[in-house]
Amino acid sequence: MPGARLRFPPGSLVILTGLPGAGKTTLLRRLYGLHGAESVPLMAGAVAVIDSAQSKHHWHGRLVWAPYPLRRAVVFVTHVGRIRRALLAGHSVVAHNRGCGAYVLRGFAWLARRHGADFHLLLLDAPPEAALAGQRERGRVVAPRTFARHRRSWELLMTRVRSGDPAPASGARVVDRAQAAQLRAIVFEPAPAEPARPPIAPSVRPPIRPQSTGR
Repeated sequence: MPGARLRFPPGSLVILTGLPGAGKTTLLRRLYGLHGAESVPLMAGAVAVIDSAQSKHHWHGRLVWAPYPLRRAVVFVTHVGRIRRALLAGHSVVAHNRGCGAYVLRGFAWLARRHGADFHLLLLDAPPEAALAGQRERGRVVAPRTFARHRRSWELLMTRVRSGDPAPASGARVVDRAQAAQLRAIVFEPAPAEPARPPIAPSVRPPIRPQSTGR
């Protein structure tokens, strides 16, 4: 898979998700040159690259008075609002979202449908042990109870996708960490047209000669 590209239809919403620590933000940083301290989405041509951490950075230090559940809700609403505005502007969107619960994905499907966009999932599959190691490496380890909840949602989603059901998305692509390391681009372009087949020439039958009667 060296130099591999993933192609999606123009104007699509692609949600990149996986277990916390799987390497989603690392992938976006490598593909799009994110430095990790952005507080606004990055535009890469006509593609809006929206990491949930951007909304978190936007509100950093501004909601110290609020309890954590409220801060988390404000960050999520900001994140979704940025995705909505990008779709409204006609951009293709690659967005990182840690949560992959059914209700969250149905919300993204509704958002894409409302703006006439295709909804696709890009699933970064990493074993739980590798995801936990990734959390420790980045210095942000989620609580065991929270990680267990994410793991249950992830396993349910992967079971459906591997059985051929990407709903509520119209399509899903699964990449493991090795494949993600070889990925070189996510592109939004129409599917290549199939080469036209040459017309089939009508068969020509030889003329039927009248048989001689010998008279």
